[in-house]
Amino acid sequence: MTQNVITAKDVIESRIEECDVCVIGSGAGGGTIAANLTAAGKRVVMLEAGPYYTRKEFALHEAAAFQNLYQERGTRATDDQAITIMQGRNVGGGTTINWTSCFRIPERVLSLWRDRFGLKELTTQRLKRFYGRTEKRLNIQTWPLANANANNRKLIDGVHALGYEVSPLRRNVLECLNSGYCGFGCPADRKQGMLVTTISDALKDGMRLYAEAPVQKLVHEKGKIKEVVAKMQPLRSNMPSSISVRVRPKTVVLSAGAINSPALLLKSGLNVNNRVGQGLFLHPVVGVSGLYEEPVNGFYGAPQSASSHEFIEREDGIGFFLESAPIHPALSSVAFKDFGDNVLKLMSRLDHVGIMLAIHADGFLPEDKGGSVKLHNDGRIGISYPVSDKLKEAFKDAHDVLAQVTLKAGAQKAMTFHFDPIVLGSDADRSKLQKAKYGALEHAIFSAHQMGG
Repeated sequence: MTQNVITAKDVIESRIEECDVCVIGSGAGGGTIAANLTAAGKRVVMLEAGPYYTRKEFALHEAAAFQNLYQERGTRATDDQAITIMQGRNVGGGTTINWTSCFRIPERVLSLWRDRFGLKELTTQRLKRFYGRTEKRLNIQTWPLANANANNRKLIDGVHALGYEVSPLRRNVLECLNSGYCGFGCPADRKQGMLVTTISDALKDGMRLYAEAPVQKLVHEKGKIKEVVAKMQPLRSNMPSSISVRVRPKTVVLSAGAINSPALLLKSGLNVNNRVGQGLFLHPVVGVSGLYEEPVNGFYGAPQSASSHEFIEREDGIGFFLESAPIHPALSSVAFKDFGDNVLKLMSRLDHVGIMLAIHADGFLPEDKGGSVKLHNDGRIGISYPVSDKLKEAFKDAHDVLAQVTLKAGAQKAMTFHFDPIVLGSDADRSKLQKAKYGALEHAIFSAHQMGG
């Protein structure tokens, strides 16, 4: 199987590949379609910009994981630096480094797609067999709340104390070790991402996979793509080499994500309707941390075990849902926006810290047009995402809910990720949140879900 995996060290001179289908990107979309195509007897060549790492190469610490497995070594962000964008860049894409939470498409989302975009065939009933097939292959099952780590238990307890809804999550794992290293690549192949499922299937069926092969352009003529041009880029290099792989397929599948896909189309001059790169949605995330008397050890155990959708539908506003986040040192220190001795003291008690998140469901309001992807003059990808007044209002309400849940869970104090952090010791301090500012560059904002574009 691995003889069909080709990396930069294996390609010493430029070459040409011919095939039925060229799949660009190896994440959830690319991996799934490649497996189906090869099973149907198609000759498939897959091109992935990132490296081919397996459990033997996963180093299990943040410095290596961000450098080797994430877009822009974990530093991808909007142009104004307001939103940090967590996105995979490896064989398996986001499914190699995500936290294994799996959802079927909510009916309200399908309804929006049908009404706004005319996608009448996308119904829950029609999608059932596809859900079933995917869930079987990825072993997606409900994760027992009894297995929740202390960090997730704080979310469950706090939400229950307030009388809100909370449910166990479904995870794509097989005999999970509950180690907590999901974001660094699973060290035991228990996470059932594309790397060990659909891509493995496709390789067994003859797919040729080029890793460390970022695509530079799509050569097209009269509305048809004639050639896909990739250049090999060794893992430690910041720039592609001069060695190219030119793929000449009958069909191209572009599945490089909501940012890299439109960027490649723009780079290739494919923007007939001037809509490419528009309508980028990020599920913007804000968080609140809590300091507890007892140890939480949020760096161990499944990162996410439960979620609350109590606030997903808010009249005339942007809804959000609640989850927990793993508490590894580097990621936590980025979220903590304080400086000096305050951060030192907090990091020294990281084992007593819990973090809860509010993930905002952008794109539902008619006036919400989202952000955009463009190319800068030097060819770099530009990402713009305006934080609207509606989103600021949702951030404000989300902070209030997160603070309440954190305090009800037993925290000695709740702390926001503002650049001047707001500290709450009781419900009486919630008035501080009403006076605070919200939006771009006022507090930490993250995105782990990139859509549209």
